[in-house]
Amino acid sequence: MRKGVLLGFACYAAYSISDAFVKSLHGSLPVYEAVFFGATLGLAALPFIKGRHARWRDVVVANRPALWWLRAVAGAICSIAAVIAFTALPMAEVFALIFLMPIFVTLLSVVFLKEHVGWRRWSAVCIGFLGVLVVLRPGFRQLGIGHLAAIICGLSGAVSVVALRMAGPHEKRISLYGASVVGPLLLGGLLMLPQFSWPDLHQWGLLAGYGLLSGLAGVLLMLASLRAPANRIAPTQYSQMLWAIGFGYWLFGDHLDWPMLIGIALILGAGLFTLVREERVTPWWRRAKLV
Repeated sequence: MRKGVLLGFACYAAYSISDAFVKSLHGSLPVYEAVFFGATLGLAALPFIKGRHARWRDVVVANRPALWWLRAVAGAICSIAAVIAFTALPMAEVFALIFLMPIFVTLLSVVFLKEHVGWRRWSAVCIGFLGVLVVLRPGFRQLGIGHLAAIICGLSGAVSVVALRMAGPHEKRISLYGASVVGPLLLGGLLMLPQFSWPDLHQWGLLAGYGLLSGLAGVLLMLASLRAPANRIAPTQYSQMLWAIGFGYWLFGDHLDWPMLIGIALILGAGLFTLVREERVTPWWRRAKLV
């Protein structure tokens, strides 16, 4: 079990470094182009994720195709919004808003899955949104497209989770990963055509780090799931905040004030509590970034 937890930390370290690579582009490439090439390079993980009895066509074939496509579109929106957010905002601020995803899952589950939510989880939802108000401080600081993009990223990620929950537990691992890659590849490729320009050598290096590390993280997530139970792996996702704060200070010159740190703590606490409560009824891999 210890190896599974360590693999979980390694997985989210890889995701965090991948995000740092895309932030290092500093908007020098169109967002859609970065998403397309990142997804294309992420295909390199498919041979490692494909199960023994899976077929290659299972990448795009699912038991419930409508929900597969919903997750593919949600994954594309999530990827595009994430690149916009990381380009415009400090990494820690982006992660704080993206970590609203467990709270959005709770709200969507009530509406679409008719799940019962007790007062503890409702309290976590309220605390999480209070943390958002502290981070954003509308009326006291300038808000921009990056804040909206980070929230959309968390919301679209939650839509993907709920869609997968509706699809049931019988989807193959390669189909789950396929939706998360094919959606960004198709939508990013389509939207990049009007402004396409070939990346230079430096940009290729950053794109390679972005896409290949994201694929590596998907493989590590799968390996972690084979070695440790859900409730031990899911909380390791919150280690991304430590990476974000470190990268922000050391690489990008980000500075967080005390109100923002307090808001981040409220969001993280509420999200982690909600994630643990969700764990009682939902397998962790349905909520992970692999989905």
